[in-house]
Amino acid sequence: MQYISKYQSPLGKITIAACENYLTGLWFDGQKYFASTLPIEFKEKKLPIFEQTKEWLECYFSGRIPDFLPALRLEGTPFRLAVWEILRGIPYGEVITYKDIAKEIEGKIGRKMSAQAVGGAVGHNPVSIIVPCHRVVSCNGSLTGYAGGIARKLSLLTLEGADVTKFFIPAQGTAL
Repeated sequence: MQYISKYQSPLGKITIAACENYLTGLWFDGQKYFASTLPIEFKEKKLPIFEQTKEWLECYFSGRIPDFLPALRLEGTPFRLAVWEILRGIPYGEVITYKDIAKEIEGKIGRKMSAQAVGGAVGHNPVSIIVPCHRVVSCNGSLTGYAGGIARKLSLLTLEGADVTKFFIPAQGTAL
């Protein structure tokens, strides 16, 4: 059985999903692919994993680097799991490109990988913020591909102290 809990962040409401002791989802309400890993039937329930996740979020949104991670259970294809594992290794306040991830995957599987395929896997990350897909940018410096919206991606990177002046929003084509 899957369970949910709600959290009010400075950037909007968040739905958190878990199966007993493991976090399985974290989405900004209304984002692209919202609740994509939730089954049709789920219940709201108080669980220790939700309290731990909310504690992590409180620490994060206060501008501090959390010194722990809630237990995760990510489910997906082997390719998506490999991409999400790379995301988990991106340091706080730093960014990498979709192309960088593609090259890292290529080194592991021994065949060519496209940045677009990586972008699809990054976009379907079911645990936003904690698995930091917001730290991935285009190799040309554009802030593309955040299911929670570009404004939130920019806010998260700013919160982490990333130098956002080197990025631009594609639709506007201007530097930030």
